Amino acid sequence: MAFLYRTARTLLLGELITGMALTLRYFFRRKVTLNYPYEKGPLGPRFRGEHALRRYPNGEERCIACKLCEAICPALAITIESEPRDDGSRRTTRYDIDMTKCIYCGLCEEACPVDAIVEGPNFEYSTETHEELLYDKERLLANGDRWESALAANLESDAPYR
Repeated sequence: MAFLYRTARTLLLGELITGMALTLRYFFRRKVTLNYPYEKGPLGPRFRGEHALRRYPNGEERCIACKLCEAICPALAITIESEPRDDGSRRTTRYDIDMTKCIYCGLCEEACPVDAIVEGPNFEYSTETHEELLYDKERLLANGDRWESALAANLESDAPYR
């Protein structure tokens, strides 16, 4: 019986020393915890956050009203209305996204032939009312204008995998 007690005590002491060594090893390393509101971790190029509509460099909106994003949306969160313009092309008159329905699957972004609708880098958006989560065309275009450089960089880095 005494032999078993000594063996168990030796094993326990060995585990204790191993645990202390591991603790001391990590004690002097750089900390990995982020101070969240002030420090933010990196986001990958395929991160799916708040939606945005992009424009061409000349200021014209990219959306050609093909309605592929509306058709492919599994949550039926996108509503598009369009009309022909004087030059014969179609453009949207209404582009609404109900963010309370959106499941952030990214299918709308994949279906768009001109990269007009994208999911941007913003994941910190909260509201007090439901109406603030009903995005209209103006709000989506404003998001696109605000994050255009980040959106273009993400699309460029993701291009070889598309």
